[in-house]
Amino acid sequence: MKILIINTGSESKKYAIYEGENKIYSAHFETENGGYVVTETFNLPDQSEQKEKKEITEKIFRKAQAYLLESLVNKKLVNSKEDIGAIGIRIVAPGEYFLQDRIIDKEYLKKAKQALKKVPLHLGPALAEIKVAKKVFAAKKIVGVSDSTFHKSLPAEAKYYAIPINDSRKLGLQKFGYHGISIKSVLFQTEKRLGHLPAKVIICHLGGGASVTAVKDGKSVETSMGFTPLDGLVMATRVGDIDPGAVVYLADKLWLSTRKLEEYFNNKCGLFGLSGKSSDVRDLLKYEKEGDQDSALALKIYANRLKKHIGSAAAVLGGIDLLIFAGTVGERSFVMRGRICEGLQFLGVNLDMIKNNETEGVEAEISSQESRVKVLVMKTDEMEQIAKETISVL
Repeated sequence: MKILIINTGSESKKYAIYEGENKIYSAHFETENGGYVVTETFNLPDQSEQKEKKEITEKIFRKAQAYLLESLVNKKLVNSKEDIGAIGIRIVAPGEYFLQDRIIDKEYLKKAKQALKKVPLHLGPALAEIKVAKKVFAAKKIVGVSDSTFHKSLPAEAKYYAIPINDSRKLGLQKFGYHGISIKSVLFQTEKRLGHLPAKVIICHLGGGASVTAVKDGKSVETSMGFTPLDGLVMATRVGDIDPGAVVYLADKLWLSTRKLEEYFNNKCGLFGLSGKSSDVRDLLKYEKEGDQDSALALKIYANRLKKHIGSAAAVLGGIDLLIFAGTVGERSFVMRGRICEGLQFLGVNLDMIKNNETEGVEAEISSQESRVKVLVMKTDEMEQIAKETISVL
């Protein structure tokens, strides 16, 4: 059976077709230089991998699923939409209901629309994709793969906020954590690489969104993201940790409604807000080199917040056996890995700076021989993990 996998955000969309466990097609639709591009990879029968990148219109970007179906038919990877037996899609949503992967039915959509009020900027694009998928691929089974399932194991002391407990229970207001799909993928790849999974693992998933998760004996026991993906680290455009009193003050002084506040914290803060220039670490490193003080400050706050959360995770675990960097920044920025790990020697973290500086976009061990903690750079494959979870549900 061929399965379509969807992993979408507000500014990018990723798709893949799996035949069993084999990926035969992938497509990444994204913005670039003020326009839109798509990068397609075809794994054709009895041929080598083909990669094609082209500029596209905004209309094609909005109708990405119809475009990819046409590509699949043209390359003879499918005969028609009928060859797609099921669809799996990543779901980011708070709520006990979404701590489980489920087939998307009327009840699911009803609860998702209720959750949409809590996280419109994260869940909205996924619901839009589901609506399109129902039209383009007719009545195929669609599986919602939760980004929070991995964090079901969070103990009560880690998941509840210090508000009246009855309010927490009545409103379902607790820490759910996210990036669970990525973390599962990283742990799977790590166990395959090492032959075992150490007892005390800290995973830093550093992309546009960012999180630190403490994993004990393969289970999540603490994570930096909370009720929504806004909490914790400094991210590309998200605020991360902030005093609730500061939230009230901002709403009062800037005359912001709750909806406007949410947009402010999601899109105008983080590295972008601090620097006033860019949300991209690569840009900020360049601006820092040119002497821009705010860009330098943004990167300092980014690294400092990460140190703080790594230290917190280590305290919960009672030490660290393995520290993992994943995600775009984690994989590619040796500069930021070096800054984040600087000063963590007291935890047993020591980098081999030559190995670290030579590692960009590849998996590698970057800890020194004297390091008590093994430090790895690992690639995450969310699409493959979503495919596995979809097959499991089906």
